[in-house]
This record gives sequence, C-alpha cells and structure tokens, in this order.
Amino acid sequence: MSAPILPPTMRVLERGWLSANNVLFVDDASGETALVDTGYVTHAAQTEALVASALDGRPLHRIINTHLHSDHCGGNAALQARWQPQTAIPAAEATAVASWDQAALSFQATGQQCARFGFDAVLHDGDRLRLGGIDWDVVAAPGHDPHAVMLFAPSLRILISGDALWENGFGVIFPELDGESGFIEQAAVLARIETLDARIVIPGHGRVFDDVSGAIARAKGRLDYLQSDGLRNATHAVRVLVKFKLLELQSISHDALFAWMSGTPLMQRIHARFMAAQPIEVVFDQTLQALAKAGALAVEGDRVINRD
Repeated sequence: MSAPILPPTMRVLERGWLSANNVLFVDDASGETALVDTGYVTHAAQTEALVASALDGRPLHRIINTHLHSDHCGGNAALQARWQPQTAIPAAEATAVASWDQAALSFQATGQQCARFGFDAVLHDGDRLRLGGIDWDVVAAPGHDPHAVMLFAPSLRILISGDALWENGFGVIFPELDGESGFIEQAAVLARIETLDARIVIPGHGRVFDDVSGAIARAKGRLDYLQSDGLRNATHAVRVLVKFKLLELQSISHDALFAWMSGTPLMQRIHARFMAAQPIEVVFDQTLQALAKAGALAVEGDRVINRD
C-alpha cells in the first residue's frame, strides 16, 4: 500500500516507539520552517541530525508540541540550543514548564527524562497557525493527556493527531490511572475527529494513514474494551511504561528494573489503586512474562533485554 501524498512543504520523520514522529514544515515561499514534536531526550542528537539534514542548511524557526510527554518534547532543549526556535506548547502546561515542575509535567511520575526547555507561545483550542504555507487549526485533544492538542488543516483535511489517534488505537489514558476522568474525554476526542472529516492522519507514532474511518472504529473498540474494566487500562499502562524503559536502556539487570518500577511514583499509585491484592513483585513478574510472550523483551540470566 502506497503512503498518502502530503504537500511538498511537509515531511514526516517517522521514528521508533521511543521517540514520537516529527513533522517538519519548510515553506520556501516565506522561508519559514517549523517542527511538530521532537522525540525523546536520549534520541536528541539523532533528532537534531535528522532535522538538520532535512532543513539542508536552513535554520529551524519554530517548534510546536502537541503535548508534553517526554517522547514528544525531549528534543526541545537540543534544538533550542542549536537554532533558538520559537517554541509553542499547550497553554495549560505553561506554569509547569516555566517553573520546571517535573512532577506536574509527568516526567518524575513516569520515571522518564526530559532536558529543561523554555517556551515563547502557548496553544489554545481554536487558535490558527500558519505552517508550510498551510493554515492549521489547534484542536483540544484531552484523553491520553488532559492538555494535549492536535493540528488540523481544513483546506487539505490533514490531521496531526499526536497520541489521540493512531492507526490502531491511541496512547495510554493516563488520567484514569489517578482516578481522574479520561475515558469520556477520549470518546469525545474521537467524536470530534469524526466531525473534522480528515482524509489523512499523521499520528504521533506509526505510519501516516488514510483509512481514517477504520482507525476511528478500531479506536472506539479499544476504548470500549479499556473502559469496561479499569484494571485493563492499568495493566496496559504498566506494560507500556516498562517497555518504554527497555527501549530507553535496551538492557538492564532484573533487580535494577524492579527497583525502577517499584520506585516510580506512577507505578506505585497504579499498584495501590488497581493491584494492591498482589505484591508488586508479583505484578513485576507477570509484566515481564506478558512482555516476553509478546516478543517485546527477553530475560537472559539476570538481564532483561529489549526486543523490537
């Protein structure tokens, strides 16, 4: 199946699952360049090299973050150091970024990393941006993250969806892990995407796709499955966070991985809220077994090894 054709001023740098996709805009008519989302901090040098190659000698003028999970903004600091681009973030995150409150920004809670960065502008639902010579509407996308936004180009019916919609699902519904509302918001986001009538979606992870109605249907089915039992969302979140750590480190001792899991604040809260009937050691072992069965890791002696 051939990839959907995008305007010549747009280029998608599809990344692995540790780093979110990067969407680069180069408008030769105006000279303006912009990048949506910047990957994870341990990939920052790679992100910088990919962007520099694609810019072909041009400077990077703007960064736009769909949301501030570590895999979407981890390259901000490196790109800011090199090009001093203007950076726009979701408005609700402004106070936390200004004070670099890592707990509020989720980095501390998830046991992940992000180099400190600044910002110059904020994004509100209904704002309009000009990127690559195309007008883009900012669309609020709570659910996976309460402050997330998407970008939609009405004239071309292209949606940059972040983690609100993938070809097969969406990101972990994190608010529900702390007893806050997230399933309802995710359902509303999917309904709003339907009203946009997008013909092409550029997701935060995975390939660009044009079977938008099929993706929405699959996402709704996934949401129904998770919403019917909160433990399902919690179990999925634990596996995703452990896999993310393995993607970051590639190899780690069994004891060190357990120490990370048992000491990570969000993992502690998930265990207390959803899994307290079992010791966390049991939850850890069950998580490794499930990921090994799926081919996502291997245990070799006292080492836990990432498998792609």
